[in-house]
Amino acid sequence: MPDLDALRTRWTRALEGVRPPGGPDPAPYADNLLARWQEPQRRYHSVTHLTAVLDHIDLLEKHADGPDLVRLAAWFHDAVYHPDRSENEERSARLAERALAELGAGPSHTRQVARLVRLTVTHDPAPDDRDGAVLCDADLAVLASPPDAYAAYTAAVREEYAFVPDEAFRAGRAAVLRELLDLPRLFRTPYGQREWEERARHNAGHELGLLDPTAPGGAGA
Repeated sequence: MPDLDALRTRWTRALEGVRPPGGPDPAPYADNLLARWQEPQRRYHSVTHLTAVLDHIDLLEKHADGPDLVRLAAWFHDAVYHPDRSENEERSARLAERALAELGAGPSHTRQVARLVRLTVTHDPAPDDRDGAVLCDADLAVLASPPDAYAAYTAAVREEYAFVPDEAFRAGRAAVLRELLDLPRLFRTPYGQREWEERARHNAGHELGLLDPTAPGGAGA
């Protein structure tokens, strides 16, 4: 279990990095977000995932223009998460807009965080979007996990969608993987391209082949 007190400290540091001093107490907002990230329907999109994304942002922060804005976007990017709904990112972005306005973040910072949250729908930032590249790379870094960790990741995703019949899940998951693999690059930062791209494409391609044997590299190809 991640250290929740350490996460609260990380939240406060990121917030204080983007707002003037003397704003509302950040602690209740941290507690609200952590409660969201620990909801019972989550198996992969949990506080462990939040911690991993924040850790990856720390690793990539030199590639961001506003690393604290990216960290705040990480906190909100799956703050609303219900596997049976399609508007999670939009609802998460709206939550960010309300909370950051209440906390005293400036309008431009609030807009940037909400924009970054919405970007996680596609994970396809513009070439000059350095903050978007860092958030998307940090979110997708799980794809470059070692085999055992990747297997645990895919198992957790399946648990989140336990209500979906196997055939429908396989088709939906395969479609997600195809969309990712069709991107010119999975990772946009120099670090991500160098350290994660090859392994992530191998993992995602292998999983796609298991889900759909007719896919390139699949058992029936």
